[in-house]
Amino acid sequence: MNIFFVASEVAPIVKVGGLGDVVGALPKYLKNLGHDVRVICPLYGHIKNREGWIPYEMPLEVWCGHEKRLCKIWEGRLPGSDVKIYFIEYNLFYARDGVYDSPWGSFQDNDHRFVFLTRAAINICNYLKWYPDVFHCHDWMTGLLPLYLNTHDKGTRVAEAATVMTIHNLQFQGQFYPGLTEWAHLNRKEVLTENNLLHKGGVNMLKGGIYNATKVNAVSPGYAEEIKTPVFGYGLDPVLRFKAADLTGILNGIDNSVWNPSLDCLLPARYSAADLSGKAACKAELQKTFGLEVNPDIPLFGVVSRLSQQKGLDLLNAIVPRLMENMKIQIVVTGTGEQALQWGFATHASRYAGRVGAFAGFCENKAHLTYAGSDAFLIPSRFEPCGLTQQYAMKYGTLPVARATGGLADTIEQYCSAAGGIAQNAPLLGDKISDIPAPAARGTGFLFNDATADALYNTIGWACSTWYDKKDEWKTLQQNGMAKEFGWEKRALEYEKLYACAVEARTGKKVELPDRTPKQAEVATAPTAAPGEELTA
Repeated sequence: MNIFFVASEVAPIVKVGGLGDVVGALPKYLKNLGHDVRVICPLYGHIKNREGWIPYEMPLEVWCGHEKRLCKIWEGRLPGSDVKIYFIEYNLFYARDGVYDSPWGSFQDNDHRFVFLTRAAINICNYLKWYPDVFHCHDWMTGLLPLYLNTHDKGTRVAEAATVMTIHNLQFQGQFYPGLTEWAHLNRKEVLTENNLLHKGGVNMLKGGIYNATKVNAVSPGYAEEIKTPVFGYGLDPVLRFKAADLTGILNGIDNSVWNPSLDCLLPARYSAADLSGKAACKAELQKTFGLEVNPDIPLFGVVSRLSQQKGLDLLNAIVPRLMENMKIQIVVTGTGEQALQWGFATHASRYAGRVGAFAGFCENKAHLTYAGSDAFLIPSRFEPCGLTQQYAMKYGTLPVARATGGLADTIEQYCSAAGGIAQNAPLLGDKISDIPAPAARGTGFLFNDATADALYNTIGWACSTWYDKKDEWKTLQQNGMAKEFGWEKRALEYEKLYACAVEARTGKKVELPDRTPKQAEVATAPTAAPGEELTA
């Protein structure tokens, strides 16, 4: 199949969140299954390194508003693969450092910026004479694409393609003024209706995408169920219940070529589930980096996150004094976001120097070190569509302490202590009780239900006491988590089936897929430079 990813981010070139991780990884695995997979993304101002990129001589024409606009096309490759990426250079919309916003808030022309991306994605197919079987659209930024194929471009060659609309975070929907339909060259009477774009008197780009997409998927099975309810639906739950037959949940994967403690060249020492000794060196380095007491005998709880109430980090901010007073633990927080939270964690780091560390920003090296050097990882999200951080943490032998919601509940298995004495259902006839092994501890982390400061505090206490009192069980949980398979290999097969279903639903033509194993989707592993060697781009 020809598969075209249309997205506002693609890691590692440009990344704001999990959307970028998905678009930067999944195409590589689909390519290894034999599909022609390509990606299109804006060329933002902060993307400087264009080594190996090919500029196209002829500009691409994009009609928006009352004029024809010309943009330049660059062709590159997804790092570590042969997947083609087309970058749209149009300085009026993209020659700025931010992707969606600046320090002063969201860009006021985000509606025009991403309508332009959507039109460019459709037009480039005719420009290249390459036509996808499936457009894979990501979040509200590409929400108009399925609508365009069903209206403005209906009857054209490119409109024969099926569309898959992936919801990474339903909270963000792309809500704008009604007049956007004219600027986007859409028939206002046709599309500004309750069963299309209209929402609260204006345009809702994600709503239009959901209604018009051939198939819709969320980034975890749990989140696919949650968003059909009023609590998590953010006003679109009726639309998602209407589309329930076409809605699925596919868990996001992680790129094992990047996130692997036995290969990770950003760490001071590497390690594996069979030999965790290198993790101690990572912990010591993390403690030094954040100015904490270098002590292997204190449990260290880490955070790498956008600092926001959605992530539940206001709950953590509220209980830090209580944790410092009542528990012998250390905490490190890396991330940016709401100013009140940045200030709060910086204040805690100053007040509890040597026990709390904070870094306001995102640094890939610090992120990898935090996953590797922490003993436990805090994810108290109020909702979490999928979450990659808990998967990274488990892969690095770091136990998540998380709220049981969305993808967190799908991926983290609740800790259950080993029962003392006799294994359940053990055969006793002719056996000595002493010869029957006690069952091992089960689980990969610590989950709580209520989005409250007390629930988080108590669960941290549970994890803390387990770390101090049940070291053998803690190690078992580490090995359980590291043994979990979170790679994209299996997910790529699930998406392949979803694309085939979408094509059949759109065209009536059945796509015959061969029997495959996840092994066939594997990509090459990351470079294995020795610890301490200098990395080059």
